[in-house]
Amino acid sequence: MNTSHLIEKINALKKEKNAVILVHNYQSPEIYKVADFLGDSLDLSRKAAKTDNDIIVFCGVHFMAETAKILNPSKIVLLPALDAGCPMADMATLEGIEQLKKKHPGAAVACYVNTTAEIKAVSDICVTSANAVQVINFLKEDTVLFVPDKNLAYYVAQHTKKTIIPYEGFCHVHQRFTKKDIEKARKIFPDAPIIAHPECPPEVLKLADYVSSTSGMINVAKNLKAKEIIIATEIGMIERLQLELPAKKFYSLGSAKICVNMKKTTLEHVYNSLLKEQYQIHVPEHIAAKAKICVERMLAVM
Repeated sequence: MNTSHLIEKINALKKEKNAVILVHNYQSPEIYKVADFLGDSLDLSRKAAKTDNDIIVFCGVHFMAETAKILNPSKIVLLPALDAGCPMADMATLEGIEQLKKKHPGAAVACYVNTTAEIKAVSDICVTSANAVQVINFLKEDTVLFVPDKNLAYYVAQHTKKTIIPYEGFCHVHQRFTKKDIEKARKIFPDAPIIAHPECPPEVLKLADYVSSTSGMINVAKNLKAKEIIIATEIGMIERLQLELPAKKFYSLGSAKICVNMKKTTLEHVYNSLLKEQYQIHVPEHIAAKAKICVERMLAVM
């Protein structure tokens, strides 16, 4: 089937099965064409929770579909590409968190939304890149174990009086942005502001003009007078920004950084997922219940 035929088939199945399709910002542009909602992982799950659809198709990676299932336990949640995982989420282990807890008794455990349900279940509260500072400042504890992204932990530490103890995880995509990338970009585009995702290394965050989550990048870019803007995040966000703001030109900082897992989902995957109702995401009840408390504590702060 060609692209237009596939899109027609997907839309027909979506209507027939009362399904909603959630598409993360980093997905390929072809997937945008079947999206009911387009955005970051947590925002998409929250939107799904407010719908009356029976099926949620999450075009993203595994932890995102898990979070959608945690917030929507009675609905069928499908991940079109079953092997779409997240290396950073996999870096956080129960053993690693337990070791940190022993070293820092009494500290709160804040987990990034980019974690598995198992990790959320043993954490006190969840955060996103958009609300991490707000949520951490809300906690009563003065010391916070931040899991798993050390770069986001660094960013939060610069905006709070609390002691932040980072877990040694990172996003392999954002970790590859460097100070040299920024220096080179300044020479080529001297008037273009640089917006960096807080998952980038500290040396990049210090030199960027703005630091923002993916959802925040759209708002920052809208408010900038500049017609050319440089973005330090996964290359898919360039497509999203270009779609939202066609009058402006967006460039990737340095060479294009690609998340292979985010690009695994194709229109064929989405079609087969809806047709066969594959691959269903399940979270054990005892884990889901604890993980939901972790996520809902965050939602109560927002």
